[in-house]
Amino acid sequence: MIDFSQLPVPVVQAPMAGGVSRPALVQAVAEAGGLGFLAGGYLRAEALRDQIDAVRGRVDGPFGVNLFVPEPPRTEVDLRAYRQRLQPVAERYGVTVPEPNWADDDFFGEKVEMLLEERIPAVSFTFGMPEPKVIEAFRAGGSTVIVTVTTAEEARAAVNAGADALCVQGPEAGGHRSTHRMTDEPGRTSLVELLRDIRVGIPVIAAGGMTTGADIAAALAAGATAVQLGTAFLRSDESGAKQPHKDALADPRFTDTAVTRAFTGRPARALRTTFVESFDDAAPAVYPQLHQLTAPIRAAAAAAGEADNLALWAGTGYRHVRTGPAADIVEELWRQAVRLR
Repeated sequence: MIDFSQLPVPVVQAPMAGGVSRPALVQAVAEAGGLGFLAGGYLRAEALRDQIDAVRGRVDGPFGVNLFVPEPPRTEVDLRAYRQRLQPVAERYGVTVPEPNWADDDFFGEKVEMLLEERIPAVSFTFGMPEPKVIEAFRAGGSTVIVTVTTAEEARAAVNAGADALCVQGPEAGGHRSTHRMTDEPGRTSLVELLRDIRVGIPVIAAGGMTTGADIAAALAAGATAVQLGTAFLRSDESGAKQPHKDALADPRFTDTAVTRAFTGRPARALRTTFVESFDDAAPAVYPQLHQLTAPIRAAAAAAGEADNLALWAGTGYRHVRTGPAADIVEELWRQAVRLR
């Protein structure tokens, strides 16, 4: 099992799906003394295996892979009104809003089988917990199992299910909130308060929009064994984020973040854009089908360099994000944190 307290630098690179957490980023964070993670979300098993092979060719030490835990499809929800509302934006880009695929489970089963074969050092889960037999199988194969939680109740359930460690996600975090039910409204208890509330006897990794040494020092002082950073790496050289996304983080037009369901149906923190303002109030809690509906628009917006129709995931500390090599970012933030501790 990975001993997070023995990492040279107790920084975990967040698994950011959609191409951001590519092998080069995992490598850079590992070389700086942290723990890098690949994001399995939205990938087929073989594509994810290719990334694992690439990491193993670059990294000697441990790394991790994250998976989304699927929920039963909410087929009772009618998405026609949302599709119709999206249509004018789609037509402007010359793309089509697809019909939802209710059988989509993000290829969860095939990825679990592949990861068990590959004997990954660490496997983390987001959006809930897999069945106990899945956790048991990973642990039996030597993988450290991490479950992402957003409340003390979820934390207790994860410990009871056999998790080796928790990733405690506060409301400040960028991207998807890891509530264990997609219909739940995410809590507002701050990360530091959550860390003080969650005392479970296993390692805790803190996640929540941390982009400064002071953020890291505060999380460790509140009881975290390590911290997980995502937003802090978005503008790094090794990040696979789209250039309009990177640029938007420093664009004075974007002055705030918001938790919205507009892009995927799951609550997620992003820069507040015209898309968020136009569609958040109408977005039903349906995932991943809502993600499917908006995907062509987001892809076309990225190709056109139009940030306002992108999912600009960002934690609350996004204004402190810097450019440059990810290893330099890790080293500088850790120097700041050590000085403050």
